[in-house]
Amino acid sequence: MTETTNQLPAPIAKEPPARQKLWPVWLVALIALILAVALALWSWQQWNNHQAVMQSLQALQQDTAQLEDLYGDRGSQQNQRLQSLEEKLASQRELIATQQRQIDHNARELLEAGNRTRTDWLLAEAEYLLRIANQRLMIEKDIRGALSALEAADEVLNESDDIGVYPVRQQLAREILALKGLTGVDRTGLYLKLEAAIDSINQLTDQALIHENAPGFLAGSGSADETETAGEPGPVLRAWNKVKSTLMQVVVVRRLDEPVKPMLSPDQSAYARLNLQLMLEEAEMAVLRGNQALYERALTKARSTVDAWYDASNPRVKALTATFAELAQRNVDPKLPDISQSLDLLKARLAGRLNANNGDGEDTASQADGGSDS
Repeated sequence: MTETTNQLPAPIAKEPPARQKLWPVWLVALIALILAVALALWSWQQWNNHQAVMQSLQALQQDTAQLEDLYGDRGSQQNQRLQSLEEKLASQRELIATQQRQIDHNARELLEAGNRTRTDWLLAEAEYLLRIANQRLMIEKDIRGALSALEAADEVLNESDDIGVYPVRQQLAREILALKGLTGVDRTGLYLKLEAAIDSINQLTDQALIHENAPGFLAGSGSADETETAGEPGPVLRAWNKVKSTLMQVVVVRRLDEPVKPMLSPDQSAYARLNLQLMLEEAEMAVLRGNQALYERALTKARSTVDAWYDASNPRVKALTATFAELAQRNVDPKLPDISQSLDLLKARLAGRLNANNGDGEDTASQADGGSDS
């Protein structure tokens, strides 16, 4: 076996395989990593830039919206200012037109006033006084004021030298005589008397001046007060007073030989006071308006109410009844005469003088034109 082993060829030593070089791979991986990191940084920077751009865009949009709102507000304010200026301009134009018309009217009045004589001015003053007299009599029903105005107008007409006012003065004399035949109405005095009556009624109601014989009136109420003021009673007297007061509350004595009026409760007393006050205020209104029917009706109701609710034997009630009877005889609406005829006659006279003056002016103007032509 040894020989056999020795005859075998010698083993050939194998060379180890050559080791592959890996540094290019690592180099490529490192370059790829660097590129990835750079790309990530660039993407992050772009994302930040995009966010900043978006924020700037939103800020610009907000600023644009604010500018639009501000522009809209300013535009509306400008429109309102323009409208107000246009309105002021229109009012100024209207005022200028009114002043121009007033100036033209004043100029015409001055031209006409230059042609007027003293008689024209006196007649115009008399016309004004007659208008005042008609207004005082028809609207205010002031007889004295109307009479004074008529007399003043007659004096003014007397100062004029116009013979054409004779019919006017004749009618004025008739109207003055008619007003003097009337009895003036003292509305202020009647009103004050009615106010005094209202105050007296309030005092009557507060003092409860009601018929003393009405049912439920306790006639023995004064004896108890006298007993209390006399001194301290004994036990027997106190028991007797107690029994007596109990019997007086149970048994009521009524007088049937004369009519009895009911006792007023506090509510009824207040109702009577207010009712009478309203009636007298209605009479005051009738005095101020000159309504005779309403005046008489209110006083009649007041008299009947006082007779029904209050004691006629009381001095205050008697005074109220007498006052109502006196006031009922007054006439707050006398029949007034017509004093407008003198005013109509004076207007006709003024129109005649105006036409005559216009005719004279036209004749003078025609003569002047004829002379210039010749």
